[in-house]
Amino acid sequence: MKENFTRRRLPHWDYPGATYFVTTCLAGSIPAQGLLELERLRASLRRQVRPSGIPADEWAVSQWKKSFVQQEAWLDRQPGSRLLEDPRLAEIVEKSLLHFSGERYELLAWVVMPSHYHWVFRPQDQWVRSLDTATEERSPRQRIQHSVNRYTAVDCNRLLGRSGDFWQRESYDHCIRDEGELERILAYIHANPVVAGIVERPELYRFSSVYPPNLDRVSKLRM
Repeated sequence: MKENFTRRRLPHWDYPGATYFVTTCLAGSIPAQGLLELERLRASLRRQVRPSGIPADEWAVSQWKKSFVQQEAWLDRQPGSRLLEDPRLAEIVEKSLLHFSGERYELLAWVVMPSHYHWVFRPQDQWVRSLDTATEERSPRQRIQHSVNRYTAVDCNRLLGRSGDFWQRESYDHCIRDEGELERILAYIHANPVVAGIVERPELYRFSSVYPPNLDRVSKLRM
């Protein structure tokens, strides 16, 4: 796989052998006011000129983090949709993340929140090499995300007796650069239910990779 950069409304990076931190939100999870604020912020960030002496990739990560922080504030404090509070739906998402773990990707961490889910994974080299790149434009990361989101949307909508969009059209994805960043992201993911005021300690949250019964399902892969 070659290095690749794409942009729809959000920037997306793909690198061979990369480990990814991905956040996917429910459709309608960010209310209209939040979406407006996010779009204004992104427009402002796009107008900013990269300071001399700062590498392009470092500047891009800095811009991404500013947008991500504002998104998370809306998701944790004032989400417009909280469908994943239903443990049946949260379990569908969790089981889907685990389904191809160890086969298509190494799963390092996850948490399913009421309005979104975070996870960290690395596509497996053997699986990536088996892909037919001539007929598929999606990167390995995109294929993995598409599979999870398509399956969970169908099953969750079926359980709710409804149809239509279940997830936002785009996810936030970030290539993790080194061991230190990986550790910070893992800590962030596991602390998310505590920060949102759902539980007092990370290990008490049922739909998290740090929940004790889930610990043996987590890959020990490191950067």
